[in-house]
Amino acid sequence: MPFCYILFSPSLNRFYAGITQNSLENRIEKHNSHSYGNHRYTAKAADWELFLAIETITFSHARKIELYIKKMKSTAFIKKLKEEPHMLQALIEKTRN
Repeated sequence: MPFCYILFSPSLNRFYAGITQNSLENRIEKHNSHSYGNHRYTAKAADWELFLAIETITFSHARKIELYIKKMKSTAFIKKLKEEPHMLQALIEKTRN
């Protein structure tokens, strides 16, 4: 299943949003081992942990959610997605088409 995921790095106190069709555990491991290259945003830390996973039916829907989250540029928005399930559901519905 495709996922939009949000990682959190305690050392950077930052979030990162991404998408995958593979195992989330494998994806996080690759981010932490800098498998995507040292020039990538996640290469700044090696302590990324899963903050939120949003399962979708299609990869394109996961991408729409990712882009919306990144467009918001808001830590508060990301935290509310986890704390307030109705906000997450509204985002899923809003990006469905």
